[in-house]
Amino acid sequence: MTKVGLFRKKPVVVEAVQYPGLRELEEALAVVRWIEANGVKTKQRGGLIICTLEGEMRADPDDWIIKGIQGEMYPCKPDIFEQTYEPCGEIVEVDGEER
Repeated sequence: MTKVGLFRKKPVVVEAVQYPGLRELEEALAVVRWIEANGVKTKQRGGLIICTLEGEMRADPDDWIIKGIQGEMYPCKPDIFEQTYEPCGEIVEVDGEER
């Protein structure tokens, strides 16, 4: 028998950083260092490509890069991020070091 019901997403705190794209080269490199310091591979092929659990995903300028609860990373469009997440703590500068 198929079951249908209403479900609420569990409140989960994630780390995230906004990717500026190449218009801000130093900041973009800091984002790449942060991703790779967390054990996730990236590629530069006409933009930032992140190796996710679902395969390669492209991060466009202004996308948010989210570190999930199991350490996985993936890009998220700014409008979806804004609808889904809200700040819940201090926001710090990204220096590419693992935190």
